[in-house]
Amino acid sequence: MLSRVADSFYWMRRYLERAEHSARVINVHLSLSLDDPTDTVGRTLLSAVGERPAGVPIPEIPARAEATGRVDPAHRAVVVGCVAAARENARQIREQISAEMWEQLNRLYLVSRESQPDGPAFMRAVIEGTHLFQGVAEATLSQGEGWHYMQLGRYMERATTTASMLAEYFAERGNPSADAPKTGQYVEWVGLLRACAAFEAYTRAHTADVRPERLVEFLLLNADCPRSVRFAADRIEDSLRAIARVLGREATGRPERFAGRLRAALNFGTIDEIIADDLVRYVESIREQCDQIHAALNQTYISYALEAAIAR
Repeated sequence: MLSRVADSFYWMRRYLERAEHSARVINVHLSLSLDDPTDTVGRTLLSAVGERPAGVPIPEIPARAEATGRVDPAHRAVVVGCVAAARENARQIREQISAEMWEQLNRLYLVSRESQPDGPAFMRAVIEGTHLFQGVAEATLSQGEGWHYMQLGRYMERATTTASMLAEYFAERGNPSADAPKTGQYVEWVGLLRACAAFEAYTRAHTADVRPERLVEFLLLNADCPRSVRFAADRIEDSLRAIARVLGREATGRPERFAGRLRAALNFGTIDEIIADDLVRYVESIREQCDQIHAALNQTYISYALEAAIAR
């Protein structure tokens, strides 16, 4: 597979994951703000809204809609920009993806451009459109090299955003403790789980008795929750090994080593040790390891030197 094609597969899915995550965070924040007009409950969630892709044009929001809309235009621009960037990457590999994938992504792009920024309805449309794209891809795309680059983009973004949310939240409030929760904390914890689409999964594992140390353990170390960092790390290493097999390489390169190191740290870590050491520092190290995996992936498979390719 050409490196530019692999890059487009990777970033198409990564931008879609960012759009879906940002839309959910904004939607949860809007819901929480109804119970707290001062906007103090859940305000930290907005720091987890992803970055807007550089160089992607954003359609103008009509003045009337902007005046009456409940979504901050800057946050809406992030969501629309990520969808537009994903569509542009898909356009560059149009012959590599299925017609159904292109149609769904194009439909999502048009919806994001034309919808009024009316709060939850707009964000739900983006979330549902992204989920539908994933289902179409599962049903119509051969699970070969391109598929695994999509998986890498999806789970690299997911691991990074989940870790970022935990880092931002607990950097402001300190390490989790067993003290009785203060007023509003329970609502914030539920909001954090909802922003990760993990509240119902958490309640099945721990009931509705939300405790910060359990919440952190669930979002970091749970092997079955699709939104946990550990689950994402498992999928990242699996896809890197699958790509190495397709290329006839030993799965011992820098990307695989970095991914294996992250996976081992999460598989064998315990929440008591993490909290005792320093939760925020631990989560920051996860983000740094994700950046290392991304850089190694790019250097090995995307932007490698010609001499290195010939040597193979």
